[in-house]
Amino acid sequence: MNHHIFLDKLTATIGALATGKKKFFSHSQESQPFFELVEKTKIKFPETIQEGTYELAAESPIGILDPAFKIVKWYGKDFPVIIYHHGNNERSFDLRKSAKNTFYQIFVNTKEEIQANLIVVRAPFHNSSLKDYQNKMTDLENFAAMIATSVKLNEALISALHPKGCDKILTSGISLGGWVTNLHRSYFNTSTAYVPLMAGTFLGELFIRSKYKKLTAENALKNPGALRKVLNFDGAFKKVTTLNIFPLLGRFDQFIEYDVQKESYTGHSVKVIENGHVTGALNTKALRNHVLDVLRKS
Repeated sequence: MNHHIFLDKLTATIGALATGKKKFFSHSQESQPFFELVEKTKIKFPETIQEGTYELAAESPIGILDPAFKIVKWYGKDFPVIIYHHGNNERSFDLRKSAKNTFYQIFVNTKEEIQANLIVVRAPFHNSSLKDYQNKMTDLENFAAMIATSVKLNEALISALHPKGCDKILTSGISLGGWVTNLHRSYFNTSTAYVPLMAGTFLGELFIRSKYKKLTAENALKNPGALRKVLNFDGAFKKVTTLNIFPLLGRFDQFIEYDVQKESYTGHSVKVIENGHVTGALNTKALRNHVLDVLRKS
């Protein structure tokens, strides 16, 4: 078996064992759609921003949530800005040499100094234990609200950066962060360029048909229409005709399946790496090169 495929399947099997009965959407498969959650979410944003960490409070339909962002590097308004959204269950503010999060590996742990202002976002429910996170993810609306809040935070950042004279802003993210990236383009499209890494627009298919469905509760799998109605947003995405999307997919990805998610990007060029989901996330050189290539061309 292709080792890229093997590692994805093994990861899904281990993940399913770890979650036990606390699988995705085991408690509820009901949620407001993304556009309503985004519209109803309000974020208290700081008046001034500089290098540092910002813990925020977001009023959402499911209660007060805890998104955050960290300005890691700030060179000034004359430099481009990269806003990066982490993957599922990453600790994106951990910037130690031993850090395993993708933001650190792509943008910090490199000999090449990246000439851009660097901002990393932390999604709600990612500042507590894995157990707490798993408990929250048993409700579909918690999952959807988590993503919608990150979308709204991305827009709040862009709205704060534009008056500062920051004209070139790139929004990117991997896996979970890639869905955030694509959703922001679908509903706001205020970033200069979008670089989703290993994500698409058929989010429901991740939980319904990919190998990741091992982490989806059986009662949720019996109700695929409900998941697709809330999570798939290909219609909203395709209404945006701006040529500012530069996706990357893994050919052997067993979660963000290439044959499924490539249909998200009809009419757009897709960068394809010869990896699965796990090995793709580890191929930080390819991810970095793609983001920086888009940055140079945008």
